This record gives sequence, C-alpha cells and structure tokens, in this order.
Amino acid sequence: MTDPADPPGALFGPDSQFHRFFNDPRWALAVVRATVLEAAHPQVGAALADNSTFVMHPWRRLRNTLVSLQRMFGPDEAVRQKEASRLNRLHARLSGTDARERPYDAMDPAVRAWVVATLFESSVTMCRLSGQPLDRATTERLYAEFRAFLAALGVDPDHLPATLPEFWRYYDRVVEEELEDTEALRIILFRLFDHLPAPPLLTAVPTVWAAGRALAGPALGAITVASLPEPLRRRAGLPEFPGARTLMQSAYLATGLARFLPDGWLRTETLIDLVYLSPDADGPHAATLGALRDRMRQAGALLRLAVPFADRDGTADAAGPRSAEAFFTEVLDQTGDGFVEWPDLAAMARELATRLDLEEPAETRLYSAFADWWRELQAELDTDGDGRVSRDEYARAVPSLSGPALIRVAEVLFDVTDTDGNGVIDEAEYRALFRTGFHRTPEGTAHEGYTRGAFVRDFLAFMTGRRRSTPYDPLLADA
Repeated sequence: MTDPADPPGALFGPDSQFHRFFNDPRWALAVVRATVLEAAHPQVGAALADNSTFVMHPWRRLRNTLVSLQRMFGPDEAVRQKEASRLNRLHARLSGTDARERPYDAMDPAVRAWVVATLFESSVTMCRLSGQPLDRATTERLYAEFRAFLAALGVDPDHLPATLPEFWRYYDRVVEEELEDTEALRIILFRLFDHLPAPPLLTAVPTVWAAGRALAGPALGAITVASLPEPLRRRAGLPEFPGARTLMQSAYLATGLARFLPDGWLRTETLIDLVYLSPDADGPHAATLGALRDRMRQAGALLRLAVPFADRDGTADAAGPRSAEAFFTEVLDQTGDGFVEWPDLAAMARELATRLDLEEPAETRLYSAFADWWRELQAELDTDGDGRVSRDEYARAVPSLSGPALIRVAEVLFDVTDTDGNGVIDEAEYRALFRTGFHRTPEGTAHEGYTRGAFVRDFLAFMTGRRRSTPYDPLLADA
C-alpha cells in the first residue's frame, strides 16, 4: 500500500491514479456500472428512488457528479474541504423509509463506504475487462486514493478494509448478502437506458436522438448487466442475452483504444460541457454548437422522411406557454414519479445551490424558502390529503398560482445570486446562475444589470407555467 507517512494530499491531484482514469473513455462504462451497484444496495436504492433526479435529469446529475469528483480529487485542499462540506449537507437531507418500511440514511458511514467501494472496484474491473489489468502496486495506490476520498468526506476510512485482500472479501460479502433487486436498479437498467432524454445539445433534433437511443440504449443495458457480479445477476433475475459478454468485452476494448488519441481530444469536462451546452449559451463552443445543431436538424428531417420514427419524447413546441400537464412533467416533477412532493422541490433548491456554489447560511435560506412553497402547494392543491400533488390535482387547479411563498423563493434566489449585495445582478452573477450572458435573456434584463423586480417577475412567469423562458428552462427543465 501507499506509504502511511505520505500526507493525505499526496493521494490527490494531477499525479493521482484517479486523475489518469478521469479522462479515460472506459471510465464512462465504469461509472454506469458503479451506479448500478450503488442502486442495488437497499439504502442507496431507496434514497435514489425517493430523492434523485436521475430519471428526468440524468445529464444534469452526471455533470454535477463529475464536477464534484474533480473538486474532491483535485490538488486544492481548500476546494476539497468546501466540496466535502457541501456533499455532507446534501446527504444529511436524505433520509426516510423504503417500501418495506426499512429506514435509510444517506449519512450512514457504511453506506457511504459502499458507494466509494463501487467506484474503486468498477475502475479495477474496467481495466480487467479491457484486457489491461492493473498491477498490484497500481491497484493498491488507487485503493489508497479512494480510502483518502472517504476520509476527506469526514467518514472513518476504516469503514473500508485496510488491505486489498480484506477489501475483496468485504466486496464479495456485500454482493452476496446485502445487494437486492431494488426499484432504482430496475429503473436504471430497464427504463433509463431505453428512455434516456436528450441532452441540451440534441433537444432540437428529437428524431435523431430517438433513433440513436433505440440502438444504443439496449446495448448499454446489455453491456452493464453482463459486467455485473454473477450473484447479483442471479438474485435480481437479470437476463444475460446471447453474445452479451462478447459485446461487453468489445465495448471495453474499443473504448480503451480511444486512449491513444491525441491529448485533449477526450477531456471529460470538455465533452460534458459540450453535451450539456444550451443552444442559447454564448461560450467559446457556441458557434460550433450552432453549426452542429443545424446539421443535425437537416439529418433529422431526412430521417423523418425516410423512416416514420415516432418521437417518444413528445417534444412540445418551444414557442408558446406550456400546458399545465407539460409544466407539471417538465418542471415540477423533478424525480419523475408522477407526483410533486418535497423531494421534487428540494431537488430544485439543490440544483440552484449547486450552480451558485452556495455555503451556509445562504443554502439553508434557499431550502427554507422552497420548503415554505411546498407547504403552500400542499395547502392549495392536495385535495385528497395524501401528502402529495398529482398531475390531475395540479391541472384542475389554476396553474398560475403565485402565492407569497413562491414570491419569497424568487426574492431569496435573487439575494443569494446577488453576491455583492448591490441590488442588481450583474453579468458575472447572472452567468453563475444561468451559464449565459445578458444578451440571451428574456425581456426585463438591461445590459447593465438584472433588477430585483425584473428577476422576480420573470421567475414567477416561468414557475407558474405562464411563459417559457430561455434561461430558466436549462436551469430547471432540461435533462
């Protein structure tokens, strides 16, 4: 193992094994596999099913996860501590009971250790499946880095075994005795892959996306299932189709060859930024994005003529206001379970706080404002008293409800965005929230700043479904 005298910081930064894996295209397959192994743990699966936006907003969740890992494994200790505090606050809000009335708690140290274990084991497995197994010294170094990652989160690293031989016994035991056929596992394997929403880059070409997804979705599902431990596949009754293992090994081998492309061609953060880039962004890739989208529209038109491929996403006309049902599905139901509950509004607060990189007490202030709005929605719309708001309950009500609690959400969001407190959101503050410049904004934004009145008015118009909004759609509606 790594020399115990090494300071923890020596296990992070550009010389770490993790840093070398981060831009390795094989790691995309490893992360998907690790996510499935996480979801098979009953506590993690319950937390995902109740609170996560991975069904409706998978690209947002992927981007936030990668940014978080970069911060945690980067060279800056202050950044790492700040990110660890943010993650701990986030996970402290995730607790409850599953469908079998078993409690779950995202701060349970044993559960957090399992999440870290899946990332380590899947990284090792990706190398083995692509025909380049790690030697013992490199594996030990990587394991030391992940234990240091666990310690940086404030969890005793001894929740993972101290040595590699002990780790493999621990891993086999959890797979054999604790993993289950959870709802979250089924959603990822049999719903998410087949119905993955288009990333912002491809929202204007739903036919092209649907055609590609029809081929790639089942293939990715088969590859992932074939790579899982046999005891989990057996317990969950996961089918392994003929040729799936050959497909899996071919996929790992093919993605492994991409490592030999010139440096910089496959930088993970660049690819994610490009895929997640809004059509109205004004960054350095905007011109390239515009040209690419035009070409894709042409390809989509040709494909639509050649093959009558139905658009399963039901993409709505972006020009007019949303119907009440569309607003409910695209904006309010963040978790995708067909209802609005507190986890949906908490997910909005979490995304806003993440974008703005808020610390205490601003983060708690924003969550509190959303909690008050949730109580207001319950009082106005929950007509059957089941503690949640259904699509029909929302549609039957007046969709343009904008009570004092929602107005307060808008005011708090303005305050936490206006970091210098001068009463106007300037271009840098605006870009931090919306990731675009003023010239792409709706009416009401002057060149010199976004006033409180204009901000609150635009936010209310969007959050009550009265108007589609260029900056707010990428923020809360896009996948």
